[in-house]
Amino acid sequence: MAAPVKILVVGLGFMGASHASAYHRNPGFEIVGLCTRTVKSKTLPEELQGYPLYEDYDEALRESKPDAVSINTYANTHADYAIKAMEAGAHVFMEKPIATNNEDAQRVVDVAKAKNRKLVLGYILRVHPSWMKFIEHGKTLGKPLVMRLNLNQQSSGEAWFWHKNLLDSLTPLVDCGVHYVDVMCQLTGAKPVRVHGIGAALWEGAAKQNYGHLHVTFDDGSVGWYEAGWGPMMSETAFFVKDIVGPKGSVSLVPNEKIRSEATDLSGSADIDEHTKTGSIRHHHADVGEDKKFTRSDDMISMDNEPSHQELCDLEQAFFLRTIVEDLDLTDSMEAALNSLRIVLAADQSIAEERAIRLD
Repeated sequence: MAAPVKILVVGLGFMGASHASAYHRNPGFEIVGLCTRTVKSKTLPEELQGYPLYEDYDEALRESKPDAVSINTYANTHADYAIKAMEAGAHVFMEKPIATNNEDAQRVVDVAKAKNRKLVLGYILRVHPSWMKFIEHGKTLGKPLVMRLNLNQQSSGEAWFWHKNLLDSLTPLVDCGVHYVDVMCQLTGAKPVRVHGIGAALWEGAAKQNYGHLHVTFDDGSVGWYEAGWGPMMSETAFFVKDIVGPKGSVSLVPNEKIRSEATDLSGSADIDEHTKTGSIRHHHADVGEDKKFTRSDDMISMDNEPSHQELCDLEQAFFLRTIVEDLDLTDSMEAALNSLRIVLAADQSIAEERAIRLD
């Protein structure tokens, strides 16, 4: 049996702690260090106690000598941390986005290729059974496609601080937008050619605009929009819109409203576990008969027993392990990460310059 992959976990916020838990329980990994600026004063989950602790990344990298590094810090550190890890001989798992600008993102991918290091991005929807099924059904609708996706989050309690801190480094359109435009790119298999964005600053004291809306046009005629907002003022009435429409019908992710109606948290839209959950998938067929009535009813596909957020993190890290052990080719997934980042950054540019952005 191969020796476990020695991994250094950097950043222990919600995502970092979830990934660390996955490494702790996967015998294919051995945690050789946990690193965050306040780790020695931080109360760690019981399962993560006893591992070496570091408050300086360079020291952690030098002393722990990892085979792989898991980067779960704020986005403005991603590129530098990833390149340092790969130059030290480590493979990298990194939470999205890959960087906060296209140049740094390309630099990370170039180093991964030059050093023959694995680079896996935390695109959690790529391992989610419901989203995989959603995309599978969406690809049967013909072309062009109309794609409508959003993720608005109402900020209170811990989410208030979390969202406010995230706004120091990037907008909501960039942070979560890479997930959803990646879904659009998978659905169309087409090249994005034009992006337009609008945004608004609703949160006094926030470093960046806390609301944004992007439109993207693809070279096969498909179009998509994505909407994202953070803040205590955001509405939860329509925070979950996940639709694909094509000539042959439509496919929608339908949230479990019973679960939401019984929730006691007034800011359920900020609950990460609810961001990926669905109650079912509705597949509507556009076929009509001579009387112009539909010839078949909608298909309702139950999504019972969906994986929890932690189980999805476990799946991501199982895949990361496979890429290392089986030496998988990650060229396509790295290019997809660059592509999705390019789209959302173009939306930010569009907002700033008040014009549509052409993508060459």
